[in-house]
Amino acid sequence: MKKENPLRDKSYDFALAAVNLCFKLQDEKNEFLLTKQFMRSATSIGANVEEAIGGQSEKDFLHKISISYKEARESHYWLRLMGDSGLIAEEVKFDLLDKVEELLRIIGSIQRTIKTKNKL
Repeated sequence: MKKENPLRDKSYDFALAAVNLCFKLQDEKNEFLLTKQFMRSATSIGANVEEAIGGQSEKDFLHKISISYKEARESHYWLRLMGDSGLIAEEVKFDLLDKVEELLRIIGSIQRTIKTKNKL
């Protein structure tokens, strides 16, 4: 039976929402530059979470989870840019920003816990 992992599930759901949004924007607005950047960073969050889960050591886990955090920050940037430039609707921007900010809080908490535990 699969063990629940909220971070894995939430990062996957965010990636799926990003992919769907980007495909829609590429199809409807013929926009590829910003959507490619956003899709890359948004899908990288969950990919690095998966790698962290399979990490060979706590140091490896921290490294991969830290990459996830940086990719979430980058996704936050692209969302703001796409929203503020009018490429996506405000409600879409705020919905996805809420999701990525939740990921940032979860990942940031994990980072702090590991660093505190290991006195890094």
